[in-house]
Amino acid sequence: MFWIEFLILLIAILIGSRMKGIGLGVMGIFGLVIFVLGFHMKPTEPPMDVMLIIIAIVTTAATLQASGGLDYLVSLAEKVIRNNPSNVTFIAPFATYILCLFAGTSHIVYSILPIISEVATKKRIRPERPLSISVIASHLALTGSPISACTAALVVLLGYPGALFDVMMISIPAGLIGTLVACFVVRKKGLELNEDPIFIEKMKDPEFARSIDFSTEGNGVKVRAGAKTAVMIFSVAILLIVIAGAFPELLPNFGPGTKNLVLKDDGTVSMVTVICLITLSASAAMMLITKTSAVAVTQVSLFGSMASATISVFGVVWMASTFMENNSVVIKESLGSVVTAYPWTFAIALFLLGIIMFSQAAAVKTMIPLGIALGLSPIVLIASFPTVNSFFVLPGYPTLLAAINFDRTGSTKIGKYVINHSFNLPGIVATVVAVAVGFLIGSIIL
Repeated sequence: MFWIEFLILLIAILIGSRMKGIGLGVMGIFGLVIFVLGFHMKPTEPPMDVMLIIIAIVTTAATLQASGGLDYLVSLAEKVIRNNPSNVTFIAPFATYILCLFAGTSHIVYSILPIISEVATKKRIRPERPLSISVIASHLALTGSPISACTAALVVLLGYPGALFDVMMISIPAGLIGTLVACFVVRKKGLELNEDPIFIEKMKDPEFARSIDFSTEGNGVKVRAGAKTAVMIFSVAILLIVIAGAFPELLPNFGPGTKNLVLKDDGTVSMVTVICLITLSASAAMMLITKTSAVAVTQVSLFGSMASATISVFGVVWMASTFMENNSVVIKESLGSVVTAYPWTFAIALFLLGIIMFSQAAAVKTMIPLGIALGLSPIVLIASFPTVNSFFVLPGYPTLLAAINFDRTGSTKIGKYVINHSFNLPGIVATVVAVAVGFLIGSIIL
């Protein structure tokens, strides 16, 4: 029975991931219906905490976008990349990492990918190299960002004082080192651009050749007057979240009571509440101070992505957690001894789940409770955290597809066998190194 139920889980996730958009969420609910009505499984609580976090964080990021703050951040990253074009393979991924670490979303990378491609092409550096690792860096940054939904979900599940600070202390250096190693690995990946037969053939077209050497520098979106102010407000919000996570004793305590989304067992305000209050207050401040229209916030691309992310997490996590809970005895008996003897194998299990989940927050919410139930230490859980980005293995995520489309030379591509695409080498290297470094740092500081 277990394997039939597991097969249904996989089929629902795979079909949902191919449907794109809210497909993962609605297929998750469909799978849950089969579990409840067909197999009489008792449904678990829906993942309201992660959903609230996504709504709050994405709304604030969308306000930053509507106020021009994201354009300002992208303009800073563009200057850094253009100032040293010969080292674009190393500079672009780190600029992207820092940008996404601060913004808490990888979708900001769409604005900087064409710049990376243009700078690399003009220097006749194979664009595949900086583009592939920059996309991986944009994902890896989220597993250390205090303002990302997946980090917030992990902190809530860990539940101990100072968990956010520990996640940042381990995940950020691990992510940076993983990115650096991957940069060295891809620096000579593929043929040099001038030797690539596809590029040589394209350059025979005079119109294409002229477009390659045409510069878009200085033609970017004009930054709004209140953009810098919006970034400052957003920065203060991030700082306050970090302080609240590092020093929970500063938060109000209403006395011991029933644990819920708002309060913890000891009566202190939960991180879900802290994140929602701070981020949405920052959103209100940005609207008021920079005179950004509330209607304009609902019309930007990031706000539109919130509905898809929320529905996806709602459906797939609810289905997966129901499966996990109702099969907890079998799963613990199967994995318990192996994971206890070799804790690093939990990272492998999380990596495999992340491939088909297409959502870091969903992977966290599904697997981390299992890790906690198996008695894994915070070191193992935090060090394994970067593996939730493994959805790069199947090249269907929007950031990967955007990088392929922005590379007019054709060097960034999906191979004949699908999985032999431009992003797997840097993705696997960066993830493995980040996990290894995470275990090392965690063993030192925790």
